[in-house]
Amino acid sequence: MGLLTIGAFAKASRLSPKALRLYDELGLLPPARVDPVTGYRLYAPEQLDQARLVAWLRRLGMPLARIQRVCALEAAAAAQEVRAFWAGVEADTAARRDLATVVFTYLSRKDATMCPTATPLGIRYAALSDAGMVRESNQDTAYAGSRLLAVADGFGPNGAPAGAAAIDALKRLETGGIPAGDLLNLLDDAIDHARQAVHDVAGADPSPQQAGTTLTAMLWTGTQLALVHIGDTRACLLREGEFFQITHDHTIVQSMVDEGRISPEEATSHPQRSLLMRALTGGADVTPDVRLHDARPSDRYLLCSDGLWAVVPAEEIREVLCATVDPEQAVRDLVALANRSGGPDNVSCVVADVVELRP
Repeated sequence: MGLLTIGAFAKASRLSPKALRLYDELGLLPPARVDPVTGYRLYAPEQLDQARLVAWLRRLGMPLARIQRVCALEAAAAAQEVRAFWAGVEADTAARRDLATVVFTYLSRKDATMCPTATPLGIRYAALSDAGMVRESNQDTAYAGSRLLAVADGFGPNGAPAGAAAIDALKRLETGGIPAGDLLNLLDDAIDHARQAVHDVAGADPSPQQAGTTLTAMLWTGTQLALVHIGDTRACLLREGEFFQITHDHTIVQSMVDEGRISPEEATSHPQRSLLMRALTGGADVTPDVRLHDARPSDRYLLCSDGLWAVVPAEEIREVLCATVDPEQAVRDLVALANRSGGPDNVSCVVADVVELRP
């Protein structure tokens, strides 16, 4: 078969002539030959495979610059790059889904107030932070109050004050009522204040992008817990004996797990497991994840730094949470468990139980 005109090649590849001209200009899919007299682009039949690949990747929504990288790779590496791209799309979709749920709930209750349920609910809570067995100082901050539960893990020279500042900025949520229609606005304002507080602290450092904090916080509304999360501090839920992580780590290693490059088991010992992709810093602004969780009586929530979850297996954490009734004793037992396991890092825990309020 001889060379194909741009019209014939467009039909065979399912790419428009306009798209083919653009891809030629970008060097992504140059024609096999350009007629020196007419300027017509002519394509070889063997170019159809690459053209169809470009068409498929565009249908996936992949940017042209990334398609260029994929097309330059061998098949196995190209497949891995497509998998990594799609994992990112799914993560973004999940984040949008979470936000859509928050907005749906917000609009559904916009004209209501946080009314008590048939059986009013409350929380019992405790917080504890410890330097661990190795670190000389403690850059973690843990806080538990009647409305706010929070754990922050600072990093860099100003990590400790950055974490404390982030939580202090959220403490304004402790006062006053929370009408349902104002919940998102309150959270938005609180996140802005936390971001600015960390920026102010980290800005005093010669390398502000190297100083900052993770943050995992939950705001009790009376019927729900609104979650704000960024970094690798975690929130988990113990419900009817089942133990779930309800946050998603913003780390290099977690992104590699999401993309299928490594297994969850390999992630636990990966040398880059502590490298963050998102945190509150003095550098570029980033937005935390925000979610809403409907509370049930007997739910137990755990917020913790990686000084606990990276050291103690999840099953051992679950066993402590199941066996210990009092939140104060639970946080002491969890910190002690981390220290008995070597305590290589600062460790912070908040435990909160959802309870029925009796008259």
